[in-house]
Amino acid sequence: MDLLQTTNLTGGQKEELMEQVKQQIAVANAQELLTKMTEKCFKKCILKPGTSLDNSEQKCVAMCMDRYMDAFNLVSKAYSNRLQRERNRM
Repeated sequence: MDLLQTTNLTGGQKEELMEQVKQQIAVANAQELLTKMTEKCFKKCILKPGTSLDNSEQKCVAMCMDRYMDAFNLVSKAYSNRLQRERNRM
């Protein structure tokens, strides 16, 4: 759908389109987060790749992913708070 076609949409159709775009962006962000987390934790925890993970590697990956998610959530919350403050100033 190009820009010219969106001008003929009703308000409800535009809202539905925006919601679909937001959902696609959220899925893309989640995929990127998972990819980056996997890469970083693999590099940190898996020194000699093999057919399975030993106990220490499993623990390392689990802790790494937990820390990564905690950090991501903290940054996301701080960013959201900052955006909210900026909106309130306008």
